[in-house]
Amino acid sequence: MATPNLEPVEEPKDLGFGSIVGGINEKRLLNRDGTFNSRRHGLPFLTSLSLYHRLLTIRWPWFFSLAVAGYLGVNTLFALAYLACGRGSLTGITASSVGGGFWRAFFFSVETLATIGYGNVSPNGMAPHFVMTVESLVGLLSFALGTGILFARFSRPTAAVVFSTRAVVAPYRGVTGFMFRITNGRTNQLVELEAKVLLSYIDGSARKYFQLSLERTRVVFFPLSWTIVHPIDEKSPMWGMSHAELTRREAEFMILLAGVDETFSQMVHARSSYKPDEIQFGHRFVNIYNPIDEAGVVSIDVRRLSDTEPADEDWTTTTTWSHTGHFAGFSPPRRSTGKQQRS
Repeated sequence: MATPNLEPVEEPKDLGFGSIVGGINEKRLLNRDGTFNSRRHGLPFLTSLSLYHRLLTIRWPWFFSLAVAGYLGVNTLFALAYLACGRGSLTGITASSVGGGFWRAFFFSVETLATIGYGNVSPNGMAPHFVMTVESLVGLLSFALGTGILFARFSRPTAAVVFSTRAVVAPYRGVTGFMFRITNGRTNQLVELEAKVLLSYIDGSARKYFQLSLERTRVVFFPLSWTIVHPIDEKSPMWGMSHAELTRREAEFMILLAGVDETFSQMVHARSSYKPDEIQFGHRFVNIYNPIDEAGVVSIDVRRLSDTEPADEDWTTTTTWSHTGHFAGFSPPRRSTGKQQRS
């Protein structure tokens, strides 16, 4: 009996995109804001609509715009329904005092939908009472659903990690390194933050994917900023690649961050990416640390998160530069006061 071949097979490295994505990719795979450019076609309409998830994830201006449009639209439909019940279907104040019959019906619909009921206008007859009954039910259900969605949007933990607008390839410990900086965009705290950096480029007729090794993949605390570094040594897929080569191969660096939001004690994620035109070769990040204040507190200037400066002239062989952007310590020391000098 033949012995079966049990040699391990290397897992394909496609990250879920597939190896034939795009050939020449017209768009990046991952946008800077973390959204994907890929699409799935052929799903049933109701399945692909996913209205609840869409309302949870759309931006706040769009959410409020939809809420206002829906509120006005529903009241307009019920106002037309009251008008369709005929003359005399609404009694109370005259139509001329509120701009016409439509506006009287519209404002009555607003009072009914929101259960305000000032009593200045009331339905008259079976048909308008039936419309009023349906509208009151719609109002109760819609406000309950709206309140739930609004609360879910506020209570859903999300990460607001700020990425530097550009990445750099700069000197790093005798070689070079691919680097970018991040900081927390909120006042809350993220802990146990972990980073993965993935490189994708076209090789022949297929797209290849690599997970880049990092100087460190995890930080326990994230109170200030973090410069994420991939050393470009002989083991790196970037070894020997120039900026022109990255551009020709349609390269893209995709970043996935995962950490724990201390406020909610839940895992949050953040994504972004860099294309070759967003990478500066021969530059390094400037120092973003402020001088230590009189109370001994260390701080950074987030406005300088993306600022860079040219590296040394012979930057490919510089060995003394540290990725933190300065040489001695993390912050300029405090100035000595007169009292400290006398002591």
